[in-house]
Amino acid sequence: MQAAKEVTKEASNYVAAFQERTESQKTDVPAWVEDLRRRAIEQFEAVGFPVTDVEDYKYTNVAAIARGNFQPTFEAQANGLLDKNALERFTYPESKGSTLAFVNGILAPELSAIENLPDGVVVTELREALGGEYADLVRGYLARGAEASGDDAFTSLNTAFLSSGAFLLFRRNVQVEQPIHLLFLSASTDTAKPIAAFPRVLVIAETGSEATVIEDHTGINDEEVYFSSPVVEIYVDDEAQLTHYKVQRESLGAFHVAQTRAEVGRGSRYDSTSITLGAALARHNINMQLRGEGSESWVDGLYIVGTGQHADTHSLINHRMPHCVSHQSYKGILDGKSRGVFNGRIFVHKGAQQTDAYQSNKNLMLSNDARVDTKPQLEIFADDVKCSHGATVGQLNEEELFYLTSRGLRPELARNLLTYGFAEAIVQKIKVESIKSQLDEAILNRLHARLEV
Repeated sequence: MQAAKEVTKEASNYVAAFQERTESQKTDVPAWVEDLRRRAIEQFEAVGFPVTDVEDYKYTNVAAIARGNFQPTFEAQANGLLDKNALERFTYPESKGSTLAFVNGILAPELSAIENLPDGVVVTELREALGGEYADLVRGYLARGAEASGDDAFTSLNTAFLSSGAFLLFRRNVQVEQPIHLLFLSASTDTAKPIAAFPRVLVIAETGSEATVIEDHTGINDEEVYFSSPVVEIYVDDEAQLTHYKVQRESLGAFHVAQTRAEVGRGSRYDSTSITLGAALARHNINMQLRGEGSESWVDGLYIVGTGQHADTHSLINHRMPHCVSHQSYKGILDGKSRGVFNGRIFVHKGAQQTDAYQSNKNLMLSNDARVDTKPQLEIFADDVKCSHGATVGQLNEEELFYLTSRGLRPELARNLLTYGFAEAIVQKIKVESIKSQLDEAILNRLHARLEV
């Protein structure tokens, strides 16, 4: 238990930073937000950082985050780090005119471009929404779901340091063809005091609306150390459809701990694809609530990691009403001395009859030094359901390798083709061509680097 006490003690650094901010800065948010922040830091102080004695963190040690000298950011950080010309490599042509850019968790207006959006679409900075015409709406939703799991230290930290983020509103029956791109760029300017960023995103899709959101977390430089801990809250109202792409390509020295919570209404569909490429340690907690009859969630993902990387996905999909569908397919490609963790739980409540739930985690090991811990779970309290789950951990198929090499392909090229084929089903699910192209390039670059080792 000594380890637990040591890690918990490190929480005092964040408590001190919170107190310093409260004392030194004039409040720029409503009183109810200040109260929300205060309750969150008290909750964080009470629970501290999770340790490996906690079941959900059994295979993921966050001590490096707890003991790191990370400094929360509150002011604009963009000056000197990036200009608009250099931004092009991080953006997507499909989202031209619909991009909100943040640097170290703080909005960078000079890097953003929001123009010519259809009527009924609101894309703005969260802090602005807190005090404007949408204040009452935001108050009704913000932290409503995220506070439900009050023992999560990282959600509490994000809420305590809630300062900047994005507010997206898709009004009733509006259909948006253009993807909304939320670009979160990170870089540390002081190696002795690496930054900690806590961006918050609130998305509301009203009845009958259809939209696509790209949530993109990217390191400006390749090897920098920093800590990024976003919280994304999504509410999909009745008969609405929301497509959500989460692309994580942080620097290889970074720590990324993300929370995504979605509530899906009657007859609605939430379609999520998560791509994990970067960070030394990446953790994604997903909490899905199917609250309306006939709602659907598609929660898929791909993680590609190499030596020194650790990627962890924990998900909970709650079937609360009858006739709901959930589909979860996660694939991992692990090379070098890397580690993957997948823990997926589907919970079917009593009365959630005619549930159709599927869960799969497949892992391709390219190295004998790679390791994966996978645990798909079903908890069913209804008797008329169709549920299945499974996990596989294996290497490339030797018969397929033999077939390709017998046709004249070099062994390493054959291996790379099969590796790409393993990931292709997830890649092809992405409908934004620029994301797909960048992901193709990232996979091929990773495989090419492997050829050169």
